[in-house]
Amino acid sequence: MENPMMYTFPNKLRNLSITFMIIGFLGLTYGFLSAPATIEESKAMVAASHDEGHGNDHSESSSETHASEEAQHDEVATHDSAHDAEHDEHVFHQLANKPWAAFYVAAFFFFMISLGVLAFYAIQRAAQAGWSPVLYRVMEGITSYLLPGGIIVIVLLVLSSMHLNHLFIWMDSEVVAHDKLIAGKTGYLNTPFFLARAVFFLTGWSLYRFFSRKFSLAQDEANDISNHKKNFRISAGFLVFYIVTESIMAWDWIMSIDPHWFSTLFGWYVFASMFVSGITAIALITIYLKSKGYLEFVNDSHIHDLGKFMFGISIFWTYLWFSQFMLIWYSNIPEEVTYFITRIEDYNLPFFGMVVMNFIFPLLILMNSDYKRVNYFIVMAGIVILLGHYMDVFNMIMPSAVGDQWFIGAAEIGGFLFFLGLFIFIVFKELTKAPLLAKGDPYMGESERFHY
Repeated sequence: MENPMMYTFPNKLRNLSITFMIIGFLGLTYGFLSAPATIEESKAMVAASHDEGHGNDHSESSSETHASEEAQHDEVATHDSAHDAEHDEHVFHQLANKPWAAFYVAAFFFFMISLGVLAFYAIQRAAQAGWSPVLYRVMEGITSYLLPGGIIVIVLLVLSSMHLNHLFIWMDSEVVAHDKLIAGKTGYLNTPFFLARAVFFLTGWSLYRFFSRKFSLAQDEANDISNHKKNFRISAGFLVFYIVTESIMAWDWIMSIDPHWFSTLFGWYVFASMFVSGITAIALITIYLKSKGYLEFVNDSHIHDLGKFMFGISIFWTYLWFSQFMLIWYSNIPEEVTYFITRIEDYNLPFFGMVVMNFIFPLLILMNSDYKRVNYFIVMAGIVILLGHYMDVFNMIMPSAVGDQWFIGAAEIGGFLFFLGLFIFIVFKELTKAPLLAKGDPYMGESERFHY
């Protein structure tokens, strides 16, 4: 390695990321191709999955005394037929949504990691933290995924508005016409305003990322700390912008998939999930780079602090999860509790398994202070936390999008692998573009000597 301050993207990792993307693309393609195109196809798929057919045999009677009963039966049969047709159409939409939902879950998950890191980076800048400057370039590398990842999410939202899927039922004018509750929200939940908000949010986040990165690189060559001060000011302003736009984004991009339900804690809940996922990604990438001979200025104390954040925000996420669940469950208001009944009945394993992965496991592993200094424990806990929060996003989106027609198949695995490969490729490519040490930062000396 010629220069330990400059990262070189190894061919093995590059090839691995490309392999993930190819396998993931094939899995997603299979998922879309195998999705039903008609109601008849969806009925056949459901029948095959349950290994049973549907049908009724009716007997006829010539007795005149049963004429009125037959008329009543005909009326009931007509009603049942209409109900069955409505049910079949609903199931068709759910099965057709499945590959789209799998794509959306993976796309949003990796995007939210980047956005969570951007918030953590801005907090470090605004707080003028002395421990974290040695990690700035890792954070800047991860946030490079923000713009491409965000564009992919917005493209999917645009495709949804073109009625290529039924992820957002409020985009369907027929649904709105027959649903007074959704109709009452059309002033906010309408396609032009929805897409305009999405573009506005991504533009604001990306502009902060662009200028903070620009000032960070410029500070390396500067003779004063003017760029550092600029970064401090824009970071403080960005955090105000972020905390508002992140909450609205959570309402728009996730909560509106089920427009009948709402939670006043939802914005904070999504924030906690993306924040701990982002910090975990910083820890895993830092440990990986250090294992390859880079980041020699990062010591066990830095890893220990990242571990403390992983532990602390996992507890914070659990507090929000329990608060949201307990208050709604205890009040037992039908419009609200339906959200959790659906997940407990149809998603029992991923719903409660997620709590074990996001709370019990980090609690047991990361509570011990010594374990936070051991890379093995951080990596093991980090992998479980990331998979757990992927399941969290899965639980937030899938029940409203596909109902009980879910399973982990080619589309779900393919979506995760495709975006994992894309994330690795973009992030590690960005790490090669600048020295891994932000040498111009005025707190760099303190960060390099950080130890306790």
